[in-house]
Amino acid sequence: MDDYYEILGVTRRATLDEIKSSYRRLALRYHPDKNPGDRGAEEQFKRISEAYQVLADAEKRQLYDLYGHAGLAGLDVGGFSGFDDIFSSFGEIFEDFFSFGRQRRGPGRAQPGADLRHQVVLTLEEVVQGVDANLEVARRVSCRRCRGNGQEPGTKRQTCPRCDGRGQVSQSRGMLRIYNTCPSCRGEGSIIPSPCADCGGAGMVKEEKQVQIRIPPGVDHGTRLRLRGEGEAGSLGGPPGDLYIEVQLAPHSLFTRTGQDLRHQARLSFVEAALGTEVQIPTLHSHTYLTIPSGTQHGASFRIAGEGLPGLRGDSRGDLVVEVALKTPTQLSPKQEKLLKEFLKLAGE
Repeated sequence: MDDYYEILGVTRRATLDEIKSSYRRLALRYHPDKNPGDRGAEEQFKRISEAYQVLADAEKRQLYDLYGHAGLAGLDVGGFSGFDDIFSSFGEIFEDFFSFGRQRRGPGRAQPGADLRHQVVLTLEEVVQGVDANLEVARRVSCRRCRGNGQEPGTKRQTCPRCDGRGQVSQSRGMLRIYNTCPSCRGEGSIIPSPCADCGGAGMVKEEKQVQIRIPPGVDHGTRLRLRGEGEAGSLGGPPGDLYIEVQLAPHSLFTRTGQDLRHQARLSFVEAALGTEVQIPTLHSHTYLTIPSGTQHGASFRIAGEGLPGLRGDSRGDLVVEVALKTPTQLSPKQEKLLKEFLKLAGE
């Protein structure tokens, strides 16, 4: 299989804006209206649309970067039935930047609900164990009074007189026909003469919902978890969107995180470092002891196996890395100063 980054002509470090820009440029080049009857252009248009479908989605892109095409197994990738299917997924790309699209809507066509995002802040202790989170999520749901159609009960929609129910108005520019969303019905193809008293014709109202989710051990800063169907309600019977939970890690007073490893700084006097010592080191659940050999230098590090964080798959555990930082005394007693001067003489310095 071809590499999605190569298909779009971008690097693996490309930003979302760069990916969108490249997709728009290539989509316009291989668009079927510019290449009538060209099967090669048709297939290339589908390939760049599949690549964009993956790389423009943060979750799919992360899976692809980690595992390649195998990481996308079981996900809804590609499989476009035709150009209308592609435009139904990415039509806003063309409308926003080229004012160019297909007639994607008709009177009363169902539309999927919007996805929602919610942040959860975890401590490192919670990352070790995992946590059952009970979230309060504000979202829009289907209006009970009008059952989501936006109409006052007992009234009916009317076909939009401006676009005649197509949802879009068009004009010709050279070899292209340019489509814009109908400003009267906003693409719905119909208007509501008597809006619902509860939702004002929107078909949806806001509500707070308690959502429970199990966050597994080992999640990292920026990890996203998806709850299917827990987003906003679809319109006119469309499916609901998804709820994305984004994990943020709270700063810890003793540890910093590097992947599955934890890092801790142990402050020693230069005497302890020179002679060697045993120090008590905190862990996330208790403490342990570490032997510091004589002659240890500032910045030296020691690894305590298995005292880090678990992986998401639960098959491994990171280490605790202890970094040595030497403390220099700032106030010496006369006796200490005398001993240190004697030490310098003995050392020949």
